[in-house]
Order: sequence, then C-alpha cells, then structure tokens
Amino acid sequence: MATTPLNDTEQLIRKLARENIQKLTPYLSARRLGGNGDVWLNANEYPTSPTLKVVSDLNRYPECQPKAVIERYASYAGVNPDEVLVSRGADESIELLLRAFCEPGKDAVLFCPPTYGMYSVSAETFGIERKTITAKQDWQLDLNAIKANLDSVKLIYVCSPNNPTGNIVNPDDIKALLELAEGRAMVAIDEAYIEFCPEHNKTSWLKDYPNLVILRTLSKAFALAGLRCGFTIARAEIIELLLKVIAPYPLAVPVADMAAEALLPEGISTMMKRVESIRKSRAWLVENLKQDARVVEVYPSETNYILVRFKDAAPVFKGLWDAGVIIRDQSKQVGLDNCLRITIGTQQECEAVVHTLNQI
Repeated sequence: MATTPLNDTEQLIRKLARENIQKLTPYLSARRLGGNGDVWLNANEYPTSPTLKVVSDLNRYPECQPKAVIERYASYAGVNPDEVLVSRGADESIELLLRAFCEPGKDAVLFCPPTYGMYSVSAETFGIERKTITAKQDWQLDLNAIKANLDSVKLIYVCSPNNPTGNIVNPDDIKALLELAEGRAMVAIDEAYIEFCPEHNKTSWLKDYPNLVILRTLSKAFALAGLRCGFTIARAEIIELLLKVIAPYPLAVPVADMAAEALLPEGISTMMKRVESIRKSRAWLVENLKQDARVVEVYPSETNYILVRFKDAAPVFKGLWDAGVIIRDQSKQVGLDNCLRITIGTQQECEAVVHTLNQI
C-alpha cells in the first residue's frame, strides 16, 4: 500500500524532534476528546461557576509566588507559608518534581495504574523511565512489588483519593511506602480531591517524613478548574529547590487575584457547602444507578465522581454521548474494562443521567 509523502514541515519534525516525543501518545483531556452536549460530566469539574474579581493592575509582571495566595493557602492547609508553592495547576507540580529530582536516562518514576494519566505522560516527555506497578484488585498499593522495583526510582506518585477509581489509598500503606522510599525517593501524594474527604489529608505527616510531597488544586471543590491554580506542599527546603525550576511568572495576575479571593474565609465556607451538595447528589445517583440491570457495580467514592462497571459499557457510553450527556470512558485503563466515570453534576444533571439511561 502506497504511503503519502511527507511535506517539508513533517520531514523537518522527523529529522529534528525528539524521537520519544514523536512516538508519544498525549494525555487526552476532556476538552480534547470533545463532545456535543448539554450535560458535561467527564472532567470532574464543579457544575457551576463562582463569581470572582480582578483587583490588580495588569501592566506589571506578577509576583512569582503571590504573597496573599501563599499565606491564605498555608493557613487553609495548616502549614507554614514557606512550605507552600503555587503553580499552574497540580499538573505543573508533577513536572516540577521531575525536573528537580530525576535525571533523564538514569532515574525512574513509579506509579500504580489505574491512576491519573499525566504521571506517565510527563515522565515520558522528560525522557524519564516509567515503572508501573499495577494496583491490587482492591486498588490498593502492592507494596511487595513496589519494594522489588525501587532500583533507580527517584520519584513515586500516589493519587489518593485515586482518579479514576475514587478510593482512598490505605494510609498505613502510604506510611509503609514512605519508609520504603526513605533516603532514596520522593513520594508525591496527589490530593486533588481531598476536600471531599478532608479527614484523610496528609499535611500533618510532613514533620515525620522529609520525602513527602503533597499536590493540591483549586480545580475541584473550589470550582476553579478554568483558573489553573495548584499547590505543592512540602518541607521548606524542598519548596526552595522547586523554586529554582519553576517559570518566572507561573500565575497570571487575574489568576492570583481570584485565587486569593477564593481562599478568604467566606470562600472556604462556600467551598464546604459545595462539597456537601455534591455528596448528596452523589448518594442519590449511586442509589439510582444500582437499580439499572446493566450495572455490574457502582464503586464507593470519596470524590466528586463515581466509577461504574457495566455489563457492556460501549452502548451505554454511546447512548449517553448521542443524547448530549458527556461522561468519561475508562475501559482502556488496566483492570477497568467496561467502566465509565461519571462526574457528579447538579441534581438536575444527575437526574438527566438516570433519565437518559432509561431511554437507551
């Protein structure tokens, strides 16, 4: 079969671009996957937008680490300001750790699928070896397998609550992992969804584990996914190291102004009310999905989404998609065949999911 000749730009890329990037399969975000609908439940966003304002002038470059944002987030998280770094979402935190701790061609990162896809994509982008240790059947850490594969590992990512499964990783296992990695690897706990289960936060562990790093975001419970504002929490010396590799102006002035406002006491109170509303809608949706004969299991969740295993997920996904109810297919992740992830939207959006399923 004849192949189409490469144009001049394609030839240039073939010649000059890094080989691993040419072969890279990018992370497909919800917006990249597209869709055409009225009910968007595929990106774990909050369904309605807060109203915030910009108060600073825009003719000057922003602070690298805006003082109000850092101090207010430190107060909210219960840590010192010098233990907090703010960045363009937690995704930038993932990459900052790679830049600071991993030598391409020498060191490795380790993570435990099924989990958030950017750990893999970011490591591949930087040319860092990826060691994947599949989680156990209950989606907990396989500590024995991790212990046997720590050679050359400098950085370990653990998502808890885990995306896309929604479960908390056993805290005793995380402590055991931190001890296994002591003196040899950093352990980054991704707590993007911690506001939905604040009793499981790990900030109090920093005093005991110098290799602990915690990743946070305003995208979920704070309803600010479009702001792209995330945080790294770690000992002050680690934050100082990460400041060496972060961009000069990671947060735009409007982002910093709105983040600072969201972190005022009234903003935090509003966030907590959102969490309670999502929990109620989640419980309602879980109970109604359990009545559907096509559903094999609705997995317990500590987040603003649920993972549902169907007897045959493909026609369910397509039926919802065609009706304008956009959810996320997770069937290609290890161990998640026939699984769909549904973000918890408004009560009306949850009812739309159930109604549409009944029409398929």
